[in-house]
Parts: sequence; structure tokens; C-alpha cells
Amino acid sequence: MKFGINTMVWTTQVNEKFDPTFARIKEWGYDGVEPFITPDEPVNLSAVRATLDRLGLERTTCTVLPRDASLASYDAAHRANGVAYLKKCIDRTAELGAHAICGPMHSALGFMTGNRRTEKEWNWAVKGLRAVAARAEKRGVCLCIEPLNRFETYFLNTLEDSARLVEEVGSPNVKIHFDTFHSNIEEKHQAEALRAVAKHVGHVHISENDRGIPGSGHVDWKGVFKVLKETGYDGWLTIESFAQPEPALAAAAAIWRDPAPSGDVLALEGLRFMKNLARKLGIR
Repeated sequence: MKFGINTMVWTTQVNEKFDPTFARIKEWGYDGVEPFITPDEPVNLSAVRATLDRLGLERTTCTVLPRDASLASYDAAHRANGVAYLKKCIDRTAELGAHAICGPMHSALGFMTGNRRTEKEWNWAVKGLRAVAARAEKRGVCLCIEPLNRFETYFLNTLEDSARLVEEVGSPNVKIHFDTFHSNIEEKHQAEALRAVAKHVGHVHISENDRGIPGSGHVDWKGVFKVLKETGYDGWLTIESFAQPEPALAAAAAIWRDPAPSGDVLALEGLRFMKNLARKLGIR
């Protein structure tokens, strides 16, 4: 397995000012990083790639859909926006030298209809993801679709539903993005829910139950890591927790206090925790 960290631990806007942090990430012993990507961010993609290449850091990306770009929307223009938005993110992911993009690429983050998901919404999302997956396959990018907790989306909450979505999209480069924070809320038993969909898992986010430093809360870390080992997962373990999030990110994730003293503290202690647990379980 490879150890990564999402740059949202520090910021959603990666530019040349982030270069010293990239250097520290490499020094600490991470294998790669995961920048937040949109059609416009990072602004200077080629410069970010050059820095990562120079440091020898691998990379994945993550994204979310804005309100007017949901693949599950009843508004056809919004669905078209979503497909276009994700295709651009895929192109930029490939340009960054990454081979995977993750996140809730099915519906708009934080948007609620006040009702349960409908069959029409489900079918629209499947259709949109098939179109996006075709573009991703051409660019050598894997789409890892993330279920979120019920307070951030009504559309996709459980791993079981995520497996069904992946199967209906039916593309070899569409996988499940498993997140320990969201599953801690939605699954009755994290480890066994993960085991049931293991063949579809393409990416793993490491986040504590309070979004703070991994290992400091009550997530079933030993159970999750054991399942990953037993089912042969050999991908990324990427920390996506938060320290002192920027206002827009704090609002999106409903974080109203600082879950960690700093991004650097979270990154260092989180990596130490992951490596120690992996070593105890004979994973790496």
C-alpha cells in the first residue's frame, strides 16, 4: 500500500506558496499527495506537476460537484454541466500525472431535495458516469466514487449502494472510494461493510470520526486495516482529515472548530499512526 495525504489538510488552493509543504510531505515519508482539483484549480497545473516530479511524489486528485453540476439533477442543463465539469477535471488529473480521481462525483455536495433518492436520479447519475468514465479510460484515469454521510448528501450513503452504482455503470475504471469518516456514520459495522464490497474498492481515505488526527478517535482502524490486508487491497491510504479549514471548506464540511492544532501536526501524527498499525498487522 501507499501512504498519501490530501492537501485540504492545509488548503484547497495549491500554488507555488505550497512548495515548502510539498517538500516537508516528502521528508516525512509520504509516497504521494492528493490536490483538490476543479476546472480552474490548481491555477498553474504545470508548475505543481514540476514540483511533484522533482520531489518524487506520486499523486491522485479529488473533486466535488457544484450545485449547478449534479449528475442526478432534475435539470438537464445541470446534468450536462456535471459531465462537462468532470471531463475537464479528468483531463487536468491526467495532465498532473495522476491516474485516479476520487470524490462524490454523483451529485452536488450539500444539496438536499428533502426526499429520498428517486429512480430517475439514479439512472441519470449512471448515464452521466458512463459518459465520464469513457473519457477517463482514454486518459488512463480511474474514477473512484465516494458515498457520503446523510448530512452531506441524500444520493449515495452506503457501500452497498456504491457497489450497485459501480456495477451499473459497468466500466472497469470506475471503483468505490471508501472513506473511514463517512462509513463510521453510515455503516453498522465498518470492517464487514468494507469486506462485502472489497472487489470494487479503488481508493481509501483515512479520516477520524471527528475529522481530526487519525488514531485519536473511535474509528475501527484495526478492523478496517485487517480487511484491506485480507482482501488484497494494494492502493492508496490517503489522509483526508482537517486541521484549521478555510471558511469555504469549513462550511461545506460543517466544521465549526479546529479538529487538530495544525496541518503539519495532523500529517505527522497521522502518518506515524498509519505506518505503526500497518507494521503491526504485517501490511508493509
